[in-house]
Amino acid sequence: MRIGFDAKRIFHNFRGLGNYSRTLVEGLQKYYPDNEYLLYTPPFNDGRAEEWLRKYPNFEVVKPSGVLSRNLTSVWRSLLLSNTLKKDQLDIYHGLSHELPPGIQKACKKSVVTIHDLIFLRFPEFFPWIDRKVYFKKFTHACESADLVLAICEQTKSDLIEFLKVPEEKIRVAYQSCHPRFYNKVAPADIKYTLEKAGISQPYILYVGAIEERKNALSLVKAFSRIDQHRDHQLVLIGRGKEYLRQIEKTVTELGLTDQVKILSNIEDPDLPALFQGAKLFCYPSFFEGFGIPILQALFSEVPVITSTGSCFPEAGGVGTVYIDPKDIEELACEISNVLEDDEKQAMMKRVGREHVEKFHWQNTSGQLNTTFRELL
Repeated sequence: MRIGFDAKRIFHNFRGLGNYSRTLVEGLQKYYPDNEYLLYTPPFNDGRAEEWLRKYPNFEVVKPSGVLSRNLTSVWRSLLLSNTLKKDQLDIYHGLSHELPPGIQKACKKSVVTIHDLIFLRFPEFFPWIDRKVYFKKFTHACESADLVLAICEQTKSDLIEFLKVPEEKIRVAYQSCHPRFYNKVAPADIKYTLEKAGISQPYILYVGAIEERKNALSLVKAFSRIDQHRDHQLVLIGRGKEYLRQIEKTVTELGLTDQVKILSNIEDPDLPALFQGAKLFCYPSFFEGFGIPILQALFSEVPVITSTGSCFPEAGGVGTVYIDPKDIEELACEISNVLEDDEKQAMMKRVGREHVEKFHWQNTSGQLNTTFRELL
């Protein structure tokens, strides 16, 4: 098969959607190298992108050509890309993050779009009015234009049917994976070195994700302050934020937790497996997610997980995870204490979680996607 991908986020985004896109195409290349993979992207000069591409010389990178396209890359990607796709004679074009260009129906044999979530419709208070309008238009066009809509979980599938009225038969759930660096054990000496480098000196509870209101890390800080073990543990928050982060920092000071709560905003991805595997517990009290990749990272790392009820969380976390009402700080504090106090419960959560998360292994998700592509053709 000759498959093209909207690769803007592969080369321009080094967080959630970029990680999803890179992991997806890396998995296909590893397990299905006989396909041809074309990556369509505006020009890039980020050293991280260039380093990534050097590891995958078989990918064909397609950038805008011609004066207009090179100078107005957003116009090329949104309005002119279909002309390029038609010349390249693709079997399938896959929009990896909610978008397809106009004219896609005539540009290749089949088109696919991944929809990660419809959070902007479920929780409009977290998004500016103009962003919601733009997202709605883009998502609707993509779902109407695509031959197949991939939802990254059953929750997103339900939301597509409810909010955008996408026919159920047009949607396929295609789970994502996390980077394979999380699959293997990190040497104890390397974990020790990473923790020392990060300034972590006690057993710790871990949170990884954007530090923004929807993710609810402030409730985690408040819950941590209420557990009996908080003087013997640290709470480590890994992620970047703005106003909400400042709110958390203020609360940490007010609660007298400056020695116990560490906020790390510049952790490199290769250090994350050691930080997960060194943790006593992973807490992710988000109100709503498209999927919750950090949950997979924790389960592959054999760390007990506490996360929220509802949304996609049971799909990601499985039966070994503890679920709480993200609005109930007392419940969160109680469950943190329960897990920390019970070695047998921790062992069970690690074992059952690791068994559950195998369904999201790179090889399995890549195989499902490759089969989906073949069935579509």
